[in-house]
Amino acid sequence: MNGSDAVTIALVAIAIFVLVVLSRSVRIVPQARAGIVERLGRYQRTLGAGLTLLVPFVDRLNPLIDLREQVVSFPPQPVITEDNLVVSIDTVIYFQVTDPKAATYEIADYISGVEQLTVTTLRNVVGGLTLEQTLTSRDQINAALRGVLDEATGRWGLRVNRVELKAIDPPPTIQGAMEQQMRAERDKRAAVLTAEGFKQSQILTAEGERAAAILRAEGERESQILRAQGEAEAIQTVFRAIHDGNPDQELLAYQYLQMLPEIARGDSNKIWIVPSEIGKALEGLGSVVGNLGPDANRPGTG
Repeated sequence: MNGSDAVTIALVAIAIFVLVVLSRSVRIVPQARAGIVERLGRYQRTLGAGLTLLVPFVDRLNPLIDLREQVVSFPPQPVITEDNLVVSIDTVIYFQVTDPKAATYEIADYISGVEQLTVTTLRNVVGGLTLEQTLTSRDQINAALRGVLDEATGRWGLRVNRVELKAIDPPPTIQGAMEQQMRAERDKRAAVLTAEGFKQSQILTAEGERAAAILRAEGERESQILRAQGEAEAIQTVFRAIHDGNPDQELLAYQYLQMLPEIARGDSNKIWIVPSEIGKALEGLGSVVGNLGPDANRPGTG
């Protein structure tokens, strides 16, 4: 090996060394990520998004931490209610890392820590509720879980934004009983609605019949009033005509005799009432007939 080959090898080695140094000293942190830098094994600083330089072979960059909101779904957990029934509850946690240093050094695995804390808190909260309260108090359980988790995970550099219960599954036997109860409630509501409808129908029918009877009565009353008024006007008209004509006793007797056949035609007319003045009126009847002349003897003249 001559001198030129040795120089070439040295230059190549230097170039490789420089590339290694640059690769270990230059770091690019993406947006919404954070990096923990340790110098000689001790915490040195927290890197934000962008380009940064490290001291080669002295500084070490830990795995980047995601600062975005994370969603973690935990498997169903058996929980005992206050009335000693076992229910299976699925939970979903929405949290975010706010302090990368605390999330790195205060707990080894914050995901596992959040899961275990969620299970224990859920059992404490649901243990004080009955099955019916558990099924109908999702918001109350969510708020209780969020308050406890947010306070407990604060020292881990985490912030719990929301806690949701995906499903609350009671035992199959309880589910069957609940379904029967729901069917009974629906049947009861249907029966009540049917009875209410029939009642309203009967009320409306009665009100309609009452209104119709009132209208019929009012119509009959108006009809009777009109008939009475017509008869009264007819009587007044006849009375005025008789009064204006100034009839004598002979004419009245003659008119009475003409009405006798009509009076006798009825089957119920067994007794005739003859006015006391009829005798005096008949005394002049001969002269009335004589004045009528020969036409009085013609058929149909009286």
